[in-house]
This record gives sequence, structure tokens and C-alpha cells, in this order.
Amino acid sequence: MTPRVARIDHVQLAMPQGQEVEAIGFYAGLLGLEHVEKPPVLAARGGCWFRLGEVELHLGVEEPFVPARKAHPALVVDGYDEFLVILASVGVDVRPDTSIEGVTRCHVDDPFGNRIELIAEPSPR
Repeated sequence: MTPRVARIDHVQLAMPQGQEVEAIGFYAGLLGLEHVEKPPVLAARGGCWFRLGEVELHLGVEEPFVPARKAHPALVVDGYDEFLVILASVGVDVRPDTSIEGVTRCHVDDPFGNRIELIAEPSPR
């Protein structure tokens, strides 16, 4: 077997110190990712971990904090149109992006200004 990268384990974004409650509310409460407890030695640093299937999204405290405006995770969404209505109803700015033909997607920001891409689950053919 040739050595290779096997899979993505996690993606990390930065967050400001002391705003874990806001992170959990957005990523677990609104987006529906599972909040995962960090190991104690890492929990002391602040931040939050979330899981969806086999991939995790980590938020690590970074000071000074600067949101990721270009780099971003992309999340595939079931019930895309309904999901966007829910996001908009709680004040999330949903920015449609039609730049890729045949892909229904948009961008939103987490509570800290990090860019998140949402992609519609393709319809079965």
C-alpha cells in the first residue's frame, strides 16, 4: 500500500476568548452539529469542538482574534431552502452564491464573523 492521506479528521477555525456559549448556540443549537467535550488539558485553553459524522470542526481561541473571511468549511445541508428560512428568521445574513453552475450554495457568518459555506444536498436523480 502506498502511504497517503486517508481522510480529514477536523477543520479548525478561530474564535475570541470567552465566547464558547455563543459558539455552542450557533454550531450545535442552530446548525445541529454535536458538541464534543474537549480533553481537559485542551479545554483549559478555551474553544469548542463539534462533530458531524466522522469529521470534527474545532474552534480554538486566538488572540488577537481575526475572523476567517475567505478560508471556510463547507457544510452540505438537507432541506436547504427550509434551513435558510430558519437561519434568516434568527437574523443570520444569508448570502446566495450562484458562481458555480449547478451548485446551490450560500455563505453565512458564525457569531464571530468566520465564513461558513452551506451547500444544498443534491436531489436524487
